Amino acid sequence: MASSSSTMRLFTIVGCCFATLGRTHYLSGTSEHLSEGHIYEGESLVWTACPDDHAINDDQQLECSHLLVPMDQFNASNNGLSNEKHFNISINRLRGRNATANGNINIFLNPGGPGGSATSMVYGLGPQLHSIVGENFNLLGFDPRGVGSSTPSISDDYWASGLKYSEACKQAMGEHGEYINTPQTAAEMNSILNALGQRDMYYWGFSYGTLLGQTYATMYPERSKRIVVDGVVNQFQWYTSFTYPESTVDANNVFHGFLDECIKAGNKSCPLAQLAETKEELSEKLISSISALKEEPASVYVDSTLVGLVRFRDVWYNTVFRALYSPGRWSHLAATLAPLLRGNATAFFLEHMVSSGMGPSDSTSVGDYDEGDARILIRLNDGVSGPARSPATRAELIRVVLAATNNTMFGHKEWNGYCVKQSWAIPHTHSYVPTRGVRTAHPLLILSSTFDPVTPLISARLANDAFVGSRLVEVRGYGHLSSAAPSDCAVNHVRRYFQEGFLPENNVVCSPNLPLPYFPAFGGKSAGCGRVGPGSEDGGAVGAVDLFQASTRWTKTLVLQMPPHHHIKHHPHIKTQRNTAIFIAF
Repeated sequence: MASSSSTMRLFTIVGCCFATLGRTHYLSGTSEHLSEGHIYEGESLVWTACPDDHAINDDQQLECSHLLVPMDQFNASNNGLSNEKHFNISINRLRGRNATANGNINIFLNPGGPGGSATSMVYGLGPQLHSIVGENFNLLGFDPRGVGSSTPSISDDYWASGLKYSEACKQAMGEHGEYINTPQTAAEMNSILNALGQRDMYYWGFSYGTLLGQTYATMYPERSKRIVVDGVVNQFQWYTSFTYPESTVDANNVFHGFLDECIKAGNKSCPLAQLAETKEELSEKLISSISALKEEPASVYVDSTLVGLVRFRDVWYNTVFRALYSPGRWSHLAATLAPLLRGNATAFFLEHMVSSGMGPSDSTSVGDYDEGDARILIRLNDGVSGPARSPATRAELIRVVLAATNNTMFGHKEWNGYCVKQSWAIPHTHSYVPTRGVRTAHPLLILSSTFDPVTPLISARLANDAFVGSRLVEVRGYGHLSSAAPSDCAVNHVRRYFQEGFLPENNVVCSPNLPLPYFPAFGGKSAGCGRVGPGSEDGGAVGAVDLFQASTRWTKTLVLQMPPHHHIKHHPHIKTQRNTAIFIAF
């Protein structure tokens, strides 16, 4: 917030209006009944074996399907198959080994964004997610309308016009563009649920996925049986405010946490600690050195074929801010920042701007992981946008945006997005309004870290207040989502909630496992608050740590090809396109 992330940031405009996330390829097993298509008892979806790429488990397979849904879920007269007024939703599923005996309950997933691909998430993290919820459930990924492998969508190369961005979006997407929003996706989830023959919604959403979960639970409380939201978006600001100042209210706290943990770890684990004795001194040195790049970018010469510049935004917004999401990357960040502060930018340049699939965006994109223009289109279609609903003059826009972004050192990264928001040309078509006092079929389980750079704890507390009987599990630590610092305690609550409907009597604060993920070799014996489930001596630990590690591997593997840094001259043996990882909100 797609991550990221999340992840509630707008990207500066690049290329086309509405980029797909790239088609995801999935493995199937060799089950004979899927070769020609199979309809399970009680369902109407036709499942086939997914295209064969890589094994997930020897005895498990991914199965793929799709579903045509109305273009406008709330107006039956504005739909049709013959006139193409529909969306084709891409779906995949990893079946649980014991799911059939448990009633074939499907847990819907959303990784964040907006624009994150849930089908990619099932492929990349399915076994690890199963280790948390158990094999009694199927894991179901669907790419919401306009996202990932669902259609219609527009490729990066489709739109090359010089028209301003909002008009380009409107023309490129046509009428479909008006109905790509979160309330439509929430209704879409019921279309899928009905096709599965499943009465109750089981859902697990991360970052932006928490907005989708809250929206669904508010619109369809009677079907909301198990709703888990982790890294919570303030749906009231998202839908009803031109600005979203609450999103980054804790970003500074996470940054200072990075410095504090570095000093505590010492220079053997954190090279930056060699440069200062206190976090205050380190903060001053780091900020002043990086700020100096505004006036004089650092030049890098590797050889005659690889030269470039390291600029302020490359370091501050595209690398430091993004690293606040994932404390597991802090030691790596410190190792490249330390020589940069001493005047040598080569290590930073090579690691974060040339070689790494997790590297920062170029000057045209800021934030976490790029979900393409779906991120922009969905957010602007959801909320307050367009000339009639925005500040009318340039001076008024500057005043409003300054007030919203001055609560953090990283706020200026949002500015270009607000300019697009003011001129947005696609009409607002949904009537959803968030509300409080929502009584769902079973109360929600809400999770958050203590200090999250984009979905702060205060937003989780607001959701806790809005949904009657819900419970909040806070993991004491830094980073985006509760799993930024793996916690047996949090894993235990998620598993028991899905399996038994269990909710603690009161809100809970969980300790992260030790050693902490911030800097290696700093920490000690695990302090988690319990293992997962009976008969499992270390199920919770395995679930939490494996998920944390697997999500890191996954984001380095599932990458999208994006335009190159225009200010880098590449070596012929180095890829000339930037790899940007699909956002996973962990």
